[in-house]
Amino acid sequence: MFLEAFTDYLKLEKNYSQHTVTAYKKDIERFAGFCFKEFDLADIDEAHYPLIRSWIVQLSESGLSNRTINRKISSLNAYYKFLQKTEQIVSSPLKMHRALKTDKKVEVPFSEKEMEEVFRSIPFEDDFEGQRDRLIIEILYATGIRRTELVNIKMDDINYANNTIKVLGKRRKERILPLLPSISSLLLSYLKERSYLKNIQDETYLFLTKGGRKVYETLVYRTINKYFSLVSPKVKKSPHVLRHTFATHLLNKGADLNAVKELLGHASLASTQVYTHNNIAELKKAHLKAHPRNKT
Repeated sequence: MFLEAFTDYLKLEKNYSQHTVTAYKKDIERFAGFCFKEFDLADIDEAHYPLIRSWIVQLSESGLSNRTINRKISSLNAYYKFLQKTEQIVSSPLKMHRALKTDKKVEVPFSEKEMEEVFRSIPFEDDFEGQRDRLIIEILYATGIRRTELVNIKMDDINYANNTIKVLGKRRKERILPLLPSISSLLLSYLKERSYLKNIQDETYLFLTKGGRKVYETLVYRTINKYFSLVSPKVKKSPHVLRHTFATHLLNKGADLNAVKELLGHASLASTQVYTHNNIAELKKAHLKAHPRNKT
């Protein structure tokens, strides 16, 4: 099995994040475990589609959703395509595979009222963690950046003169985003509290834990879930929903779709168009109100 070479390829040539590489590796290792246990096959490079199909059936019977199974098969497909590219195999056993059908995933963004309640009604503490949590929410909503992008913001990524922030997106693509003027004062308040921390171990990173280490993704998720649970009845309250909210609110206010695409760091416009689905109701209102032929 050429798993190590494959993960090096993902990191060095495809510029995938460590999080993505780890996920791919785990999926492939679990498939390898299945092959050895169920079919006594030690090398998945020799696997055929009927065997893969058996794995899919087992995954489905274990209760995993079609969406999750598709993701795992996608990891396996990428591995076999790598083996083809490096001429380790002639053809992929997944060349005729068709993804399982999935229901369209609809995420409900926070309303403008819910956002206002978070900023106006919740009494954030004046200590380090309170200032940090407030700033995390403000930056996520003001920029629409991903959770992974937020945790990796460095101190020198903030340009105070131009009021911009530099983030490193998927496949290590950099983009410069504008910061709202209101965030400047929040940054200063947070940095003041940050300077009082003892034993800072990850000095270069903007967001730290109380122990002086770089914040981690689970902490960011818990932060969003904690505060939004106080104002929103929505089932899902996550950093990604906040990113979804950012895009939806901009489009509702008439922002150009291409501009939102650039802000989000999407590679194609198709990815950004997902957010227009939530905008249909607003478009209908505007259409009825403005069209000369509407007599109602």
